[in-house]
Amino acid sequence: MNQEIKYIPIKDLVLWTENPRDPISPNASDQDVVNRALLNNDGTWDIEKLAKNMGEFYDFSELPTVVYEDGKPIVYDGNRRIILGKIYHGLVDSTVSMESFPEFPAEIPCNVCDKTLALKSILRKHGDSGSWKPLERDYFIDKYKLGEKSDFLIIDESTGIISENPVLNQGFVRKEILNPSNLEKLGIRIEAGSLVSQHSKAELRAIFEDIIEQVRNKRITTRNSRGKSFEVLSQKTKDIIENNRDNDYSLAPRLAIVELDRESVPQINSTSRDSQPVARKTKRITEPDMPFFGKDLYLRKGNVNNLYRDILDLHRFYKSHKLKKSFSSILRMALRLLCETANSSRKSSDVKPYVLKYFDDAKKQLDQNQKTLLASQNVTKESLTQLLQTGAHGYRSSQNYEQTLAISIILGAMLTLSHGKETNEEEI
Repeated sequence: MNQEIKYIPIKDLVLWTENPRDPISPNASDQDVVNRALLNNDGTWDIEKLAKNMGEFYDFSELPTVVYEDGKPIVYDGNRRIILGKIYHGLVDSTVSMESFPEFPAEIPCNVCDKTLALKSILRKHGDSGSWKPLERDYFIDKYKLGEKSDFLIIDESTGIISENPVLNQGFVRKEILNPSNLEKLGIRIEAGSLVSQHSKAELRAIFEDIIEQVRNKRITTRNSRGKSFEVLSQKTKDIIENNRDNDYSLAPRLAIVELDRESVPQINSTSRDSQPVARKTKRITEPDMPFFGKDLYLRKGNVNNLYRDILDLHRFYKSHKLKKSFSSILRMALRLLCETANSSRKSSDVKPYVLKYFDDAKKQLDQNQKTLLASQNVTKESLTQLLQTGAHGYRSSQNYEQTLAISIILGAMLTLSHGKETNEEEI
């Protein structure tokens, strides 16, 4: 396995789209990767924090790992640093302030090697450092055949329960809660690379939902009830497990989070197997039952109102024809255009000043359910401009309908402030 140090211009380096930190479409551009990094949805990129920590200059002692593929130098390790370099030299668009950026040379030394060596190096440096979440690490190992498939990954591939519930994607959950001995207590096993259980689909949902609840409410942590996944469960869940102890094991069904609360689970006590309905929590739904833009808007006559009405028609078409999720990208592009149009009267093509001016007051108009939706989809004053920019280019992340709905709701409130019929013309 050969390695060599080679100086490569920042402009020629290609950001890796399959970065375990936040993988996206293999056909994505450098700008796509940068946009995702700047959104920093789950806090794994922290580009601005890295810029501050790097100090005044780029340190040559930390070499990016580069693999040439089809003649292009792909950055397998060091993508965050290269993003800073591309922003510094104006090679990608960004709203990030460069006041705290280190000085970046136009050409930097890189560790050039083959793909196998690069992957092993990445796993060695990041696999157990905490920079990757456990599920992403396990997927990386399995995808590139760097080790055996973990039980944690098998559980997720079988049920979808971990990827749909980020609260479970923690190291202590992987090692101390969903480990073989605790799974056995729950009536669940890994056999021949598959997840099997003694429970019905509804019962298995109830068990996993109870675990999620205990972790979310911190009844199981590295300090509280450590490793005791069975002991902290509700008595109803314990009764289900105990009364199924003599059942045969069968292949576990897939459990998506949007389905978790949809079926009532039979209540079984220790003395009777008669089924009774259990009081269930309010069900989660795939698409929140909220109108697009949050409510009907009454705007002044003009381009903004015309475009708003066109987007409503577009949304009705989407809902009535039950179109694919990719149609959400078109709605997101339309919202960006609407925001730009609303901002045009402020004599600026940049929507950020419009967002900064109206977001806080607009959010005060929302009800608690709407605010909760914004929070769950990471739609904030700081992220909204980047979300609109990402959506304008049709990136895969803009196919998230719930996030598109959240954007429409806050934008609707902003439009009411800036273009409502009662708005003073001088304020626009």
